[in-house]
Amino acid sequence: MSLRDRLAQASVTEQPVEQSPPESKVSVDAKDAIKRNLQYLLIEDLGTELETADEGDPALRFKIERKLQDLLGRESTPLSAIDKQEIVGDVLDNVLGYGPIEPLLNDPTITEVMVNNPQSIYIERAGRIQTTDRHFVDEAHLLRIIDKIVGQVGRRIDESSPMVDARLPDGSRVNAVISPLAINGPMLTIRKFSHDPYTVEDLIGFGTLSDRLASFLDACVRGRLNILISGGTGTGKTTLLNVVSGFVPSDERIVTIEDAAELRLHQKHVLRLESRPPNIEGKGRIAIRDLVRNSLRMRPDRIVVGEVRGGEALDMLQAMNTGHDGSLTTAHANSPRDSLARLETMVLMSGIDLPVRAIREQASSALDILVHLTRLRDGTRRVTQVSEVEGMEGDTIVLQDIFYFDYTMGVDEDGLFRGHLKSTGLRPKFMRRLEDQGITLPPEVFEYEPPARR
Repeated sequence: MSLRDRLAQASVTEQPVEQSPPESKVSVDAKDAIKRNLQYLLIEDLGTELETADEGDPALRFKIERKLQDLLGRESTPLSAIDKQEIVGDVLDNVLGYGPIEPLLNDPTITEVMVNNPQSIYIERAGRIQTTDRHFVDEAHLLRIIDKIVGQVGRRIDESSPMVDARLPDGSRVNAVISPLAINGPMLTIRKFSHDPYTVEDLIGFGTLSDRLASFLDACVRGRLNILISGGTGTGKTTLLNVVSGFVPSDERIVTIEDAAELRLHQKHVLRLESRPPNIEGKGRIAIRDLVRNSLRMRPDRIVVGEVRGGEALDMLQAMNTGHDGSLTTAHANSPRDSLARLETMVLMSGIDLPVRAIREQASSALDILVHLTRLRDGTRRVTQVSEVEGMEGDTIVLQDIFYFDYTMGVDEDGLFRGHLKSTGLRPKFMRRLEDQGITLPPEVFEYEPPARR
């Protein structure tokens, strides 16, 4: 030990003992270089074993930890115990997990992970976007993690196919974009799916639903009404669809159709279908529309489509109009009225030249309820409007609001909206249909609540 180091050590011992761990004297770049070298050595030594191994295998994890400790013992760079622990943990995440985003994916409070480039990683927590201090070693490191994610579900990403939608084994939705489409480096977005799917009680606790609306939707689903859930990106449409689908009686045969399988229904008689992208030759694509048409031959009691984006909207409306009552789906839109306009556009995307009036008549007779979700400025996701589809008047579809969100209640000192979902006091016309099936709701569900005074 040099004289300077001894003097430094002596000066440290004379100071009061601090509870926080000492700061590392090794630069971030040096640690990244060590991690990179260790990873290459591991892959060279255990390559085939790592490719075929189960990530959750404790024996393999122990073996890799022993190997890393041995390799670190030969490292000439002076490393503290904290440095070694950090390096071992990060290399394990890189080899067995998803690198620096592994702890973010394991954090239940984080709902979305957004990698803008190797040096920039953001998260969404409690509806707010926050930056993190985590980063990938380099662009090649990020590309390896992307390849690992998409490879697990049989997808591929390269220069000929630089954009991919996939999902993690736990159902989390993944989108990746690489060069030449991504200018600033590979981009990765992961919308996490809860390991324990939210229940209706959870949504009531979050303020997304009210007790009244939960009872109302339960009755509507049991009464086999067709429901369209609309909202913008990240408003919680799939989460609400999953909860509402849970109201379907367990003795019914349910077919779910999705681009990426996210729905988790607890009923026993559930058949899950997932679309397939084209292969490297551009062939073999199975679209949502193909699955909707095929599901009609599977004797479904209910058809649940994760989201309609194109021509499948026509097949979905036709299914609702031909005896498949009680079907559920979602669509991107800014309001219930806009969701009907989008449906018209999507039906026209089917390639069948239908008059607009015919499309509107199909939609008005097929759909019973429109439920709209909004992501508010405070980060919360709320149902802000529930409308009944009453039919046609001339060339216009008539909508009647049943519940609305009261924005006039303002915000509190923390910036959170004080408003909640209120009833318009109007009893929907389809209640007669529900009562004919023995399904009743207490009068207070539709009790009028006036808006707050400004």
